[in-house]
Amino acid sequence: MIRRDRPPPSGMSALSPSRSSTVLPPRGFTGRGLACRRGERLVFRDLDFTLAPGAALVLVGPNGSGKSSLLRLMAGLTPPESGTLAWDGAAIAEDRAAHRARLHFIGHQEALKPALTAAETLHFWAGMHGREPAVAAALDRFRLGRLGDWPCRLLSAGQRRRVALARLVASPAALWLLDEPTTGLDAEAMAALFACIEAHRAGGGAVVLSTHADLPLADAAVLSLADFTPQRAA
Repeated sequence: MIRRDRPPPSGMSALSPSRSSTVLPPRGFTGRGLACRRGERLVFRDLDFTLAPGAALVLVGPNGSGKSSLLRLMAGLTPPESGTLAWDGAAIAEDRAAHRARLHFIGHQEALKPALTAAETLHFWAGMHGREPAVAAALDRFRLGRLGDWPCRLLSAGQRRRVALARLVASPAALWLLDEPTTGLDAEAMAALFACIEAHRAGGGAVVLSTHADLPLADAAVLSLADFTPQRAA
C-alpha cells in the first residue's frame, strides 16, 4: 500500500516554518545609528557597534571626541540623541534598571565615600547588584588586603583607583564599561586589571574601555570616535 501524506490543515501552508527554524534575536550588546549631543554640540552621529559575549571593544580618539559620552550612553545613564541600544535584541530603554544591573561602569571618578572602608565600599557595590560579594578576593587581587579596614579618605589616589576597579571582582556582571581604567595604576596593578579582563572574557563577559594608550588585549576591536564626528559645513 502506498502511504500518502495528509494535506496541511486549512489555512496552513505546507511550507510553514517549523519551530526549530524560528529566528532568534542576536546575542550580545548592539548600538545602531547612535548620535550624542552635549549641550548645543553634536558630539558624534551614525555610530554602530556590535559586542558579542566574550568580546572587547577599545574606544580611541582625541579629547572631546565622545569616548566618555558613548560609555555613558552604553551604561544607560544618558539617552542618545537618536539611535538604539539593545541587549540580546531587546532595547535597553525598555528596562533600564535591568540593564544597569548587568553592568559595571567605572568612570573618571572612583565613586568612593570617604568615611567607608575599602571593604565596606565593595560590600555596598555588590549589594547594589544583588550579588553575594567576593570582597576578600577582590581586595587581594588588587593588593589591597591589608587596607580593607582603612577608610577611603586615608588611601592614596592610586589605592582609591584600585578599590574602584576591585568592584569588577567583588560582584559579577556581564558587561564592563571602563573609562580610562589604567589612569593612576602602577605596572603591577595594570597587570592585575588585564588578568581580570581576560578572565571575564573567558567566562563570556564583554568589556568596553576607552584609552589613549596601546593596551594588551587579545583580539580586541577598535572603534575610533573621530570617524563619527559630524562634519561642519564649509
